[in-house]
Amino acid sequence: MPAIAIIGAQWGDEGKGKATDVLGSRVDYVVKFNGGNNAGHTVVIGAGETQQKYALHLLPSGILTPGCTPVIGNGVVVDLNVLFEEIEGLETRGVDTSLLKVSANAHVIADYNRTLDKVTERFLGSRRLGTTGRGIGPTYADKMNRVGIRIQDLFDEKILQAKVEGVLELKNQVLAKIYNRRAVTVEATLEELLSYADRLRPMVCDTGLLLNQALDRGETVLLEAGQATLLDVDHGTYPFVTSSSATAGGACTGSGIPPTRLDRVVGIVKAYTTRVGEGPFPTELHDDFGELLRKTGAEYGTTTGRPRRCGWYDAVIARYAARVNGVTDFTLTKLDVLTGLEKVPVCVAYDVDGVRHDEMPVNQSDFHHAVPIYEELPGWWEDISAARTLDDLPPNARAYVTAVEEMSGARISAIGVGPARDQTVVVHDLL
Repeated sequence: MPAIAIIGAQWGDEGKGKATDVLGSRVDYVVKFNGGNNAGHTVVIGAGETQQKYALHLLPSGILTPGCTPVIGNGVVVDLNVLFEEIEGLETRGVDTSLLKVSANAHVIADYNRTLDKVTERFLGSRRLGTTGRGIGPTYADKMNRVGIRIQDLFDEKILQAKVEGVLELKNQVLAKIYNRRAVTVEATLEELLSYADRLRPMVCDTGLLLNQALDRGETVLLEAGQATLLDVDHGTYPFVTSSSATAGGACTGSGIPPTRLDRVVGIVKAYTTRVGEGPFPTELHDDFGELLRKTGAEYGTTTGRPRRCGWYDAVIARYAARVNGVTDFTLTKLDVLTGLEKVPVCVAYDVDGVRHDEMPVNQSDFHHAVPIYEELPGWWEDISAARTLDDLPPNARAYVTAVEEMSGARISAIGVGPARDQTVVVHDLL
């Protein structure tokens, strides 16, 4: 049975949570392999009076599917307070979280990481990156600098104290002498981290071994990305990116599953494009259409509540995501948001100083100055929220899907026509 990666193919918020949840009832493990609580997934179950909406920030979407084992992989950075708040919030709503597994090698977001994230952004002023201030970047920096705190360190107090003392020697110099902030005490950090150890211990294991053994048994493993391709630290719009690998390659390094076991890569794209935070965005709309997409699509961050920047579909970045990730299938979400438009523009290429670019420009400056070249497609007025097959879609909506598929570099296998779990048109089965 397969290992399947679900990847964001734009700047995030494409609907990865719903895509994971739709497959969740048919898979055995769902793994979050990167990021932290700096991004959220919204999953809607049911309709009408029985509708339930869940906002997940750190937990994999598979936690909502009975019998599915949710896993936080080694590539994730974990805010333990957020983790247990999420667990408690779900349990009060009747969700069983007892199957959750956490990698012993995942890194922990300490109090000093959160503090440094916030003061650094304020210090940068107009040059800020637009982080969420939750300590994600500083924790990944500690990981790369080999001074990070890992989950397993919480179970050896002597090792934990030595690591905290070592890292705070430098961090407190930075806080006090550069940012004029109060030093963080070793005792306060230790007290916070150790307070979670007993609750955490039963969840912790070698998740890489767990997942490979599951694949050996013929079980299905779904790898769920946080963030997206254009926010990937290597392949995104650097420096306006996250601090981890959000691509299919990152699915392997962040889970301990080797590339040879990855059978399918599903790229999630909205029928338009959104972005949160700073950085270039060629198709961004600063007019009534942008506001229409924001209001109709409820484009506000699941974690931060920040309004998302909105623009038309960008086939150039979709092709780029298909290439970087080896996308085998796209899921096109929020097609219903475009209902009621007379014309729907799609960006097919960029103009950079009079030169046409059909692929992503090689340097940041060119991408920043890219002007979208649009092809206009006819819109539709019919309500598509009840569609469950391609034939249920009006002709112009089907034509839009076909055109986008041809431009984007991989087949479209599923189409979202509403927020609920069952509001999906399945074109090709993903399992």
